[in-house]
Amino acid sequence: MIKYFQSGSRMSQAVVYGGMVYIAGQVANDRKAGIEAQTSDVLAKIESLLIEAGSSKSKLVAVNIFLPQIGDFDAMNKIYDAWVDPTRLPARACVEARLADPDLRIEVTAVAAV
Repeated sequence: MIKYFQSGSRMSQAVVYGGMVYIAGQVANDRKAGIEAQTSDVLAKIESLLIEAGSSKSKLVAVNIFLPQIGDFDAMNKIYDAWVDPTRLPARACVEARLADPDLRIEVTAVAAV
């Protein structure tokens, strides 16, 4: 059975299938905020979706981070490192990529076990 969470006209924010939850790319609500605030907002959204889907950040298996300015890498990592479960680190990629809105400083996708 497939379960969909927070579905809109184009996509769902999370989908559970086969014992895994797939989190769509999450971006900050305040697009004018700095990298630290945007990172905190995005990670909070991911954590909320994980909980809604019956999972948690301790069950993350993969995280993909997209930064339009790779110079934000260290500042983003400061927030990410404080958020992630240090005993259950997921596989992770971080790439520089142009995002849909030039004010966005970060977008994150995630996959976790349920």
